[in-house]
Amino acid sequence: MSSHNSSELQVLCSSGQLLLQPLWDRLRTSKVPIQSPFFPVIFAIVTYLGFCLPFVVLDFLSPWVPALRRFKIHPDFSPSVQQLLPCLGQTLYQHLVFVFPVTLLHWLCSPSLLPPEAPELLQLLRDVLLCLLLFDGEFFVWHVLHHKVPWLYRAFHKVHHQNPAPFALATQYMSLWELFSLGFFDMVNITLLRSHPLTVLTFHVLNIWLSVEDHSGYDFPWSTHRLVPFGWYGGVAHHDLHHSQFNCNFAPYFTHWDRILGTCGLHPPGVQW
Repeated sequence: MSSHNSSELQVLCSSGQLLLQPLWDRLRTSKVPIQSPFFPVIFAIVTYLGFCLPFVVLDFLSPWVPALRRFKIHPDFSPSVQQLLPCLGQTLYQHLVFVFPVTLLHWLCSPSLLPPEAPELLQLLRDVLLCLLLFDGEFFVWHVLHHKVPWLYRAFHKVHHQNPAPFALATQYMSLWELFSLGFFDMVNITLLRSHPLTVLTFHVLNIWLSVEDHSGYDFPWSTHRLVPFGWYGGVAHHDLHHSQFNCNFAPYFTHWDRILGTCGLHPPGVQW
């Protein structure tokens, strides 16, 4: 690489870091103590419920607003209070009774100092994409095993399939083993990549949003799978088919593993695989 190109790359990286530095400085010095052992659990619950709430409101309104039903995968289905409350209760219970003690133990064993410098923008985007791709592959293997081995399915994964038509609050309606498995994948990936704390926060926000959207039951013109070209991202209709048929679409987000291994069960309009 020439010295001219190298200098341009350094300037680009420095600009990306300067772009994120004010945000990182504000987070580090804010009244919200992001180094607190309470922060990860509160952050996870608030982010998750914040993403679920709009879809809960839409489900409440859809019986009286015909226009909303045009975007529902199951137009005649709306989750009842008897379905919503157990999902909400289990999410809160598992995070407070199990996730928080584990988070506290991890914090006590390896407290971390926040770096003063923000990550470079390109580095943040690269690491977030790598985390998504790694998580997608890990969960694909885990998911296939839990569907192909009857004991694993009955003991651990069946809970998540108790609602054949998914809805937002059913996203984290899962066994404790499944919840900790997904958390383990997250921790391994960000540790391997040595991700900056701001990158970790960004990844978790995006990961929670994509999970909720995939279970929401709403396929809007601006849904994520419509923004990603060539059918590389499955999206809500792709994952909904998994819940109805059980034997296809095992990857949570992207479609390449299902396409390669012949477990893809949905061809988006206009896409030939």
